[in-house]
Amino acid sequence: MKVSTAEAAAVSPKISYKVTFPEVQAHYIDVEMTVSGLKQASLELKMPVWTPGSYLVREFAKNIESLTATANGKAIAAPKVSKNTWHIATTGVSTVVVKYKVYAFEVSVRTSFVDVSHGFLSTSGVFLYPKGMLDQPSTVKIIPYKDWTTVSTSLEMVSGDQFTRTSPNYDILFDSPIEVGTQDVFGFDAAGVKYEVAMYGGGNYDKERLKKDMTKIIEAETAVFGENPNKHYTFIVHNRQRGGGGLEHLSSTVLGAGREQYGSESGYMGFLGLVAHEHFHLWNVKRLRPIVLGPFDYENENYTTNLWIAEGFTAYYQNLARLHADVYSADAYLEDAIGDINTVENQPGSRIQPLAEASFDAWIKAYRPNENSYNTGISYYDKGAVVGMLLDLEIMNNTGGKQSLDDVMKYMYQTYYKGKKRGYTDAEFKAGFEKFAGKKLDDFYAKYINGLAAIDYNKYLGYAGYQIVDKLADTNNPTLGVSVNQNGKKIVTMVLRDGPGWKDGINVGDEIVSIDGTPVTDLAAMLNAHKVGDKVTVAVIRDGKPYSLPVTLQRNSRVQYKAEQLPNATEKQLAVRKKWLKL
Repeated sequence: MKVSTAEAAAVSPKISYKVTFPEVQAHYIDVEMTVSGLKQASLELKMPVWTPGSYLVREFAKNIESLTATANGKAIAAPKVSKNTWHIATTGVSTVVVKYKVYAFEVSVRTSFVDVSHGFLSTSGVFLYPKGMLDQPSTVKIIPYKDWTTVSTSLEMVSGDQFTRTSPNYDILFDSPIEVGTQDVFGFDAAGVKYEVAMYGGGNYDKERLKKDMTKIIEAETAVFGENPNKHYTFIVHNRQRGGGGLEHLSSTVLGAGREQYGSESGYMGFLGLVAHEHFHLWNVKRLRPIVLGPFDYENENYTTNLWIAEGFTAYYQNLARLHADVYSADAYLEDAIGDINTVENQPGSRIQPLAEASFDAWIKAYRPNENSYNTGISYYDKGAVVGMLLDLEIMNNTGGKQSLDDVMKYMYQTYYKGKKRGYTDAEFKAGFEKFAGKKLDDFYAKYINGLAAIDYNKYLGYAGYQIVDKLADTNNPTLGVSVNQNGKKIVTMVLRDGPGWKDGINVGDEIVSIDGTPVTDLAAMLNAHKVGDKVTVAVIRDGKPYSLPVTLQRNSRVQYKAEQLPNATEKQLAVRKKWLKL
């Protein structure tokens, strides 16, 4: 006999959490988890090892302590059986209450932090889940600390109580961070959706300006996909002395900002760029996603070669959305777009690691950089944004400015998220590009996605009547090919692949003390007193010992491209330019 959904829910275990903050001054969250309606011999409780959107195994179980379990008012054993698993025997037991503490003192958009001023719960690192029950609903009851008055989250309220929230399953719970405290909350409507902005930490922000500009960005991004799938959406913003970063969620995002950055135009535009980036993710990766990114495996790495689409295209659109929302100019947009090219071309790792591989290896490289990462890898954000621009221009050129990457994104969203109700494969997205480009892209993929070919930028920018020129092409400045601390001692922080320091043995961590016997004060000025090809003696201190290194200076190979209009642009080039830059 077929069991109805309602009947299945009635016989399924019920799961609830109570969150309190009795030792918030010491940065602890206390969690009481109740699982009732059990009819099984054992219960395994697990903690995720990573949080979706941040591709690194973070081992959240390391922050759990003092876990105990009771049933029928009596203590029962809850031994830990793996790094993130606790086992509880439940034969003859219908309800189990588990209590544990979570240490939360890591400032980032992806990790929990509590002190007397507020509580931020990055839910994947706070709530245990029962093995085999990821599809079960749960409720979260928050008992606020002292004068905390407000909860901000995308989780739905229970009976209008902001301190009691419900989730239909764990994918939603783990995708819905919770801010609790006395945050400054304001709202607005955009694209038919109610938006809430929760500002923690103060700052010199202008609410009315933010409402106006955020609305325009939201509506520009919604226009790409043709719909905004949320009923309400929450921006949680942590304003600190120094801040940055963001993490996307299904119906919310967490942003880090400097509390005084809103006062300068560059700082304000930087914040709007972060807003545009994370908000675009509500479509790109949270719904339109690589097939392996959902349903999630919370215990292991979830590998994909498509983060250059999920993150790189989002980086491309964060600038495009601001342009199309009229919050900054075409000139500013072009400067940022060419800045992405400069970033890629100045990074030696772009000639070592293919773009698809950068995505696949995010788990071991992107979030674990070392002193040599610049030489060995490339960011799927930076190069992905560049590739997004190339494909956009290819499509616009091939359709005479009638279609663009927007059409690909909307088509893929409608076909896979809404139609097939699943993620896409690499081959399926490639087919989506080809549908609108009107040509096979095997060569493009072989060169720029899976290969290391030098990118012909002027071919693609030429479609819109632009070219890039290197402002440093005529310079002949000598360099050691190293980066050093700018304050105090000249400690080497990076050695550039194939530069003089690389070839002649300067190490990261060396203190450069003199060149040809002259103590180093202004390293750049000292080098500019020499010529390319000069041999100099670099005295360093390494591990407390002096070394004298003969080094042959080379020309600084750094590029600094800028965009220039081609003379006598054709009608077709102008049509592409208009489609791209809205000129």
